[in-house]
Amino acid sequence: MPAYRPDPAILALGGDFYDPVAPADFPQAILRFRNDSAAAAVGLDGLSDGQWLEHFARFSPLPENLPEPLALRYHGHQFRVYNPDIGDGRGFLFAQLRDGAGRLLDLGTKGSGRTPYSRFGDGRLTLKGGVREVLATEMLEALGVDTSRSFSLIETGEALERHDEPSPTRAAVLVRLQHSHIRIGTFQRLAYREETANLQKLTDYCLRIYFDEESGKDAPARLLDHVSREAARLAASYIGAGFVHGVLNSDNIAITAQSFDYGPWRFTPYWDGHFTAAYFDHDGLYAFGRQPEAIHWDLVQLAASLRTIAPAEVLTPALDAFPARFQEALTAAIFRRLGVERAGTERDGALLAALETALGAKTVTIDRFFFDWRGGRRRGPSPADPAYETEPFADFRRAVAECPPRPGALDHAYWSDGEPCSMPIDEVEAIWSAIDAGDDWGPFHAKVAAMRRMGEAHAAAA
Repeated sequence: MPAYRPDPAILALGGDFYDPVAPADFPQAILRFRNDSAAAAVGLDGLSDGQWLEHFARFSPLPENLPEPLALRYHGHQFRVYNPDIGDGRGFLFAQLRDGAGRLLDLGTKGSGRTPYSRFGDGRLTLKGGVREVLATEMLEALGVDTSRSFSLIETGEALERHDEPSPTRAAVLVRLQHSHIRIGTFQRLAYREETANLQKLTDYCLRIYFDEESGKDAPARLLDHVSREAARLAASYIGAGFVHGVLNSDNIAITAQSFDYGPWRFTPYWDGHFTAAYFDHDGLYAFGRQPEAIHWDLVQLAASLRTIAPAEVLTPALDAFPARFQEALTAAIFRRLGVERAGTERDGALLAALETALGAKTVTIDRFFFDWRGGRRRGPSPADPAYETEPFADFRRAVAECPPRPGALDHAYWSDGEPCSMPIDEVEAIWSAIDAGDDWGPFHAKVAAMRRMGEAHAAAA
């Protein structure tokens, strides 16, 4: 098992990038979820429950790590309106450490108290919000999306008032394990403030820490190229998973393009480009089908920030490369979820187009479809069998027949179940209702186990 390897690398950036803060003093600390799988990846699985609460509810520093929590400074476009008055308002960076592969990972919080950027907020997280984030990350991880991992969820014994849900409601503090909490908005803040030296310092830091490259005259262009590639993968992974993040603002896009920070997320039942997750997204800016556009727009904002330290002509190629990179990443994501081998560029494109036509008929849910056609051969019986015989599926049936199954695609017992594991919003609400009404955590833990089992089934063909 990996050993605990502390590495508070962010301290090398200096105090212009963060503010030391004190965590909230919570009246209670009730452990509701600890992710021992994630803890094992960074050598913390040996903590007792008491030690876990000491570090992730009271936030006593981990050995040889950050001596105090740091609220990170950043700006960002929120629904394409620039906001210079944001930053870590209810979270902080608690620790940094290496995993078994040597990657630097962050332990960051949500709901850990007020910071200089809290404005009018209370710095807290509802327990329902914490439960929803665990469910989102577990489902996305099972579907192969590169996501932050919900590391810890602890109920804190406070009653919170919220204008958009029944109040008072229970409170919690969440800890997430993530590749980076540096965001596109971090770069935007420095460009906005004309902190050229710090912008170059941050560029060099991100190249070295996250992409294993040294600085140089072309550092901004190389960094943008890396982020372009990873952002295209992120956008494609959302489409392949049928996921709608809901708030793809530039402060919610990490420089590593690892998915994180889940608020009004949803899984769209059908292949519906107009499906939205946030009730306040009145114009559908972050609808299911517009997520690649939104992420590309955020990438443009990173380029605009880097324009402070690099000429436009060296940055443009990374932006221009995004559409082709997205298309390639989407094809890879779809074939991976189907559990079939690629057939060749032209035939791959034909299958993808046929799949979008078939699912666009909205006669079969996305999860049902990928479950029934796993391995590229129709398995049954299925409630969707009549739909598969209709005209919208004709081209898909012909195209997928040319694709052999990936080795191990159907080896797991999950593929013999009668129903796919899904995460519809009605089930999310039912899981929360059981907790809220009777403190019944059984459905929550059962769902986490079911999602991890599905993840094992997908990984068997990886």
